[in-house]
Amino acid sequence: MSAPAAPRDAAQSVIARSEITGIVLAGGQGRRMGGVDKGLVDLEGKALAERVIARLAPQVGTVIVNANQNAGRYAAFGYPVVPDAVGGFAGPLAGLHAGMTQAHSAYVATAPCDSPFLPDDLVARLAAALVDADAQLAVAKTFDQPHPVFALVRRDTLAHLTDFLAAGGRKIDLWYASLRHVEVPFDDEADAFRNINTREELRDNAPAAS
Repeated sequence: MSAPAAPRDAAQSVIARSEITGIVLAGGQGRRMGGVDKGLVDLEGKALAERVIARLAPQVGTVIVNANQNAGRYAAFGYPVVPDAVGGFAGPLAGLHAGMTQAHSAYVATAPCDSPFLPDDLVARLAAALVDADAQLAVAKTFDQPHPVFALVRRDTLAHLTDFLAAGGRKIDLWYASLRHVEVPFDDEADAFRNINTREELRDNAPAAS
């Protein structure tokens, strides 16, 4: 299910910023980066997670960082840090669950810690599409590629997610498929969704950092 792109100035006229909590997903093990905590890797003088927070925070009411290591270093960015409630580095759904459990807003917006160039109108366009489609979840898409870790989710889906995880579910696309969801085209900003998984990608993206 796809929705037309919303105007950039749709910003928070559809859903108030105060009703959205941003969740930065930094709970992984960074295997492809050599086993380091990827969110804390430096890119042109700033940690990757710090760059993501700087882009996401203006779009939402507040931010929560999901991290399973180095909580003190993440807390230094100025926002609450919550670990997964599900053990074993269970993936982005566990991070979403942790953030949703702590959030007090009606919606949460997710972004991964390794995508420091995310669009500055990400949440606005997801919100416009979610409301227009009367969906429970809106997910970004570029051309034929969905980006499931860039999503806006109604927080009242938390019980459903909790049950999904308790039953052993881990695949983010399977959980999304069980909800009323809408895919939101960002073809005009495809480069904004590039992520940094390896040392080579870190080197190649350094000149583009801002």
